[in-house]
Amino acid sequence: MEEMPLIDPGVESFLSDEDNDREEIHQKEVTEEIVIATELSDEAKFRMEVIQSLIAPCDRKTYGQKLKEAADKLGKTVRTVQRLVNKYQKEGLSAITDTERSDKGNYRIDPDWQDFIIKTFKEGNKGKEGNKGSKKMTPAQVAIRVQAKADQLGCEKYPSHMSVYRVLNPIIDRQEQKQKVRNIGWRGSRVSHKTRDGQTLDVRHSNDVWQCDHTKLDIMLVDQYDQPLARPWLTKITDSYSRCIMGIHLGFDAPSSQVVALALRHAILPKHYSSEFNLQCEWGTYGIPENLFTDGGKDFRSEHVKQIAFELGFECHLRDRPSEGGIEERGFGTINTDFLAGLYGYLGSNVQERSEKAEEEACLTLRELHLLLVRYIVDRYNQRIDARTKDQTRFQRWDAGLPALPPVIKERELDICLMKKTRRSIYRGGYLSFENIMYRGDSLPVYAGETVVLRFDPRDITTVWVYRSEMGKDVFLTAAHALDLETEQLSFEDNKAASRKLRKTGKDINNKSILAEVRDRDVFIKQKKKSRQERKKSEQAQVHPIYESPKNIQLEAVESSETQPETQPQRPRVFNLDQLSADYDE
Repeated sequence: MEEMPLIDPGVESFLSDEDNDREEIHQKEVTEEIVIATELSDEAKFRMEVIQSLIAPCDRKTYGQKLKEAADKLGKTVRTVQRLVNKYQKEGLSAITDTERSDKGNYRIDPDWQDFIIKTFKEGNKGKEGNKGSKKMTPAQVAIRVQAKADQLGCEKYPSHMSVYRVLNPIIDRQEQKQKVRNIGWRGSRVSHKTRDGQTLDVRHSNDVWQCDHTKLDIMLVDQYDQPLARPWLTKITDSYSRCIMGIHLGFDAPSSQVVALALRHAILPKHYSSEFNLQCEWGTYGIPENLFTDGGKDFRSEHVKQIAFELGFECHLRDRPSEGGIEERGFGTINTDFLAGLYGYLGSNVQERSEKAEEEACLTLRELHLLLVRYIVDRYNQRIDARTKDQTRFQRWDAGLPALPPVIKERELDICLMKKTRRSIYRGGYLSFENIMYRGDSLPVYAGETVVLRFDPRDITTVWVYRSEMGKDVFLTAAHALDLETEQLSFEDNKAASRKLRKTGKDINNKSILAEVRDRDVFIKQKKKSRQERKKSEQAQVHPIYESPKNIQLEAVESSETQPETQPQRPRVFNLDQLSADYDE
């Protein structure tokens, strides 16, 4: 009797096939695992080794130590390493490999923002190739405008500065490949200032932080009659973001809150200059700062400056230490060495090495120095390449770094805060007197007998602005003009010098006499320049006696000997030796 098989052959073949399939699947899994393991990056292999060391059984104390060591090796926190271990136990090798997003290479920002970013960058860099006066905008400056646009639209979510960089990097790379120039203007660290109260001012854009300081220039000036006067004071306001000079005040007044106010007024207002200044560029800076950063002088701590800051909406901050004012100090040093050193009357910064002839050579008046200084700042200082961007001038960096165009402030809105003031009484007919000059305003006759407040600009006092005090506030009435001086320009210092001259000669001081002195001053300056030029020419043409021909000297010697009378030559005295010996023996 044949033994019956325990398993049907069909079933056996099925089972063998199933086993084969299982074996194939197992081999495939092993092969896939081997393939995946061999294709791991070195970093992923290192992660796997560290994680597997943590999975090995150990006591609690040892595991804690191993966990800290693993966190140090991977450069992550302990909590991150724990999450990585749990993920590895659930998902296997996929937990330690870097997986790419399906949308890698695409921007996860709104297309409208992408268009705005690219359009802003391209418009800010129009004509960049070969155009000296073109605008040049960096990605950081585009990010500032994105933030300003979001504030304008009321959007809480907008692209970050890193998103802006990612959008613009391909464009910048293409430009660099074409130009073979690496644009690094936006890669540096931001400027920051440390205040005395412990705050840190991060300079983000133009007109964010302004600095202000004073210095006494190393040059001697003269009055309009060529008499030595004094060294002038320069008050300078600089934008920290661009290092662009925003405004100045030049005069003989010592630092005070009034001087700071006048410099601020000049910096805030748009600046327009006549053809007399002979400018090739424009001083296009203006606006109101968000912060004013200064030293701890009493002029900057005054209530006047605080009132100006309150009314105009900016904050005042004091420096934590003197080195925080390096931007201003370097600017003063450049002006002294690069600009003043080539002018007559330059004294030099070293008192011990000053030339004795420096004051004798002084010939510039305050107004002439002002003309030269404005042109130097506008056409040279503000047009120099910024040391950080390498491809933007100071003015271009200021212009490109604006979040939005600053609002233009009217002059009258600044007069009450920023101009010098004094009190005067109004005479019958609407006349008033100030510094020996008679003024008249159209609407002043109705205020005859009242005391009003005058505000004026020391650089030109031919016009003063009249205010009336009402309820503790100064209300603007009108502008009063100096009689017979409407078409002239007269500074406060020039008027004082003219008054001194008239008083010295015993003449009456009035508008006509001052006008005559002003005109005489212009004639005197022209004659002075003409005589100086003629004197230089004569000195160059004159021959010094040391270069006189030797032949002429010999001829003169012969002629002088011929003119002298002839005299008999004297015979030499003869002594008797024997007689001298006998006399000596006696």
